[in-house]
Amino acid sequence: MTVSGDAFSSQLGSVAADTEALINTLLAPNPCVGEIARPQRLLEAMRYSSLGGGKRIRPFLVVASADLFAVPRQRSLMAGAALEFIHCYSLIHDDLPAMDNDDLRRGRPTAHKAFDDATAILSGDSLLTFAFDIASRPEIHPDAAVRIDLVRALARAAGIGGMAGGQMLDLAAEGRFSGGRPQALDEAAILTLQAMKTGALLRFACLAGAILGQATANERAALERYGEAIGKAFQIADDLLDVEGDSATLGKAAHKDAEAGKATIVGILGVPAAKERLAALVDEAKSALRPFGAKASILAEAAQFIASRNA
Repeated sequence: MTVSGDAFSSQLGSVAADTEALINTLLAPNPCVGEIARPQRLLEAMRYSSLGGGKRIRPFLVVASADLFAVPRQRSLMAGAALEFIHCYSLIHDDLPAMDNDDLRRGRPTAHKAFDDATAILSGDSLLTFAFDIASRPEIHPDAAVRIDLVRALARAAGIGGMAGGQMLDLAAEGRFSGGRPQALDEAAILTLQAMKTGALLRFACLAGAILGQATANERAALERYGEAIGKAFQIADDLLDVEGDSATLGKAAHKDAEAGKATIVGILGVPAAKERLAALVDEAKSALRPFGAKASILAEAAQFIASRNA
């Protein structure tokens, strides 16, 4: 059984709407038990950067992978919201003048442009820590061991050995710490950087479903292989968009990688070979799903969507 493009778009949109509603609720003005107050400007900046934008592909992957194990939807949505808070914090910090220095994100002024640098930094910090608040809550799973597994996996995907570490490697590759001289990275180094900076959170999204579903070791390994493949595919698709896209469509500056002298797989392989690699990664992702049979058709469609997106 396969899922049609319209059915996939409908399910993606449904999870996005549910995630939006949950984030709106979680970022309400009233403080949680144990919080003292929620400063208005800080909350506004957190809401500005996490509501009303993006396709929510990461929460979708959490929900779709958890659906393989009949995990109640509210639990997987909570895990997806925690992951989305991590993703949104990373975008806020990546856009700062000290990092990528971007003015636009999703067609709107970036957080530090809409507010100021200090507010942007604190809103990112708050989203990061709030993610772990969400991931630790009993309503995400009644078994504390499952919640600990989820928190540990999220921390390792987001931290020094994952996204944050990948961002540091990316800055180093641009020459930030070597007098402005970009590093000449080989393919292996680029793949490591991208697996950390971009792939780690996508891999976690798939792993989260397995954790919530208390999957077998083989099922968990299959979803990790799938997550690794779509993480690589996502980055190649992103790099191709930077080469072939335009700022109006992307909602952010285009052609920045080439202008910054950034090493990418597209830069090493060239566009035609990169597209061949992308197609092979989609096949690899679909192959990893075979143990789940027809139940995983929506995840197979997600791999195709990630590879063919235009924004």
